[in-house]
Amino acid sequence: MADRADHSWRGGLRLFGVAHLVAISCLVGAYLVDGLHGLTVAALLGVLEVAVSFDNAIVNATVLARMGQFWQRMFFTVGIVIAAIGMRLLVPLAIVSVGARLSPDSAVRLAYSDPLRYRDVLIAAQPGIAAFGGAFLLMIFFGFVFEERQETWIGWIERPLRRLGRLPRIAEVLVLAFALVAAGSVREGEALKVVVGVVAGLGSYLLVNGAGELIAEQADADGASRPRATVTGRAAFFLFCYLELLDATFSFDSVMGAFSVTLDIALITIGLAIGAAYIRALTVYVVRRGTLDEYRYLEHGAYYAIGILAVLLMVEVWHDVPDVLTAGVGAAMIIAAVASSLAARRRQERAERKEAGSGMPDAAIHAGPGHRPQREREHARKGEHPAA
Repeated sequence: MADRADHSWRGGLRLFGVAHLVAISCLVGAYLVDGLHGLTVAALLGVLEVAVSFDNAIVNATVLARMGQFWQRMFFTVGIVIAAIGMRLLVPLAIVSVGARLSPDSAVRLAYSDPLRYRDVLIAAQPGIAAFGGAFLLMIFFGFVFEERQETWIGWIERPLRRLGRLPRIAEVLVLAFALVAAGSVREGEALKVVVGVVAGLGSYLLVNGAGELIAEQADADGASRPRATVTGRAAFFLFCYLELLDATFSFDSVMGAFSVTLDIALITIGLAIGAAYIRALTVYVVRRGTLDEYRYLEHGAYYAIGILAVLLMVEVWHDVPDVLTAGVGAAMIIAAVASSLAARRRQERAERKEAGSGMPDAAIHAGPGHRPQREREHARKGEHPAA
């Protein structure tokens, strides 16, 4: 036990050591970009990213737990580059390029020459971004609550949803129904953005998740059962892509919120990369520490956080939702899940102690002649008589 704890501690030290190295490199880069002011802004954005995305680590861990050591390392190493350069820099640039009908190089020039207009174009695309994220995350939530499970956390919510999930294609129907309602009620000129966003989010989920499941089923065609944590090969690759899409969806709010701190796209990318490194280190640490197994309702709490975030993103199609609310509600679900897990563990331990205590007299009574409890045998060996 001590060796395992020491190994876990050393592994966590290495993981967060890499995150520290990334943070130091980013802070040096921020200083080179804009001196002490740039360093301060990047540090602030890194702290904000960690605070807003702390619950994302638990959500990502539920997916990462299905992947082997190699893909966990890929998520932590290559994944940091994808998160920083791809999701926090290239994706916003691509959105601006499409939204403002600019070529990619013109979008880059706009980001540095006129950051105010760049921000306005990105904010104008918010309904479509929110629709994409809402549809994608809602499908993930439905995939969890519609599946039959032995463990139930909030029964009065999960049991009816499981019954609803027996209807064929009900998840897709509900997501598309949202698209129709939103298209008929959003501001003029935004209906197409919302519909395209929903269809893109739904299509992305079905493509990546479906391909991963299909390959995993083919890999298991020989009838050999494999635990979910050992998905490898192409199935793990698609799961990796799915995880990066999930991270991208979580990062949209961070990118939007960062513009309230600075309009410098370079500092935004650098600052959010710091937070992404720590969040990914925490994700891998949670998986390797076995936290999801230790706290029985933590996975439930993570998926409830996804469901709530999906709803809040859908609300953003009509009205802006404060980042504090998004982060606070997600964190509250994780905390509630941990508290429920601890309470359930205490109840189980009390029940086991009670069962063990009540079982001892029965064992002594029904043990048959010649059987004596351990304490009496020790007294007899010492030539003593037990106290009456």
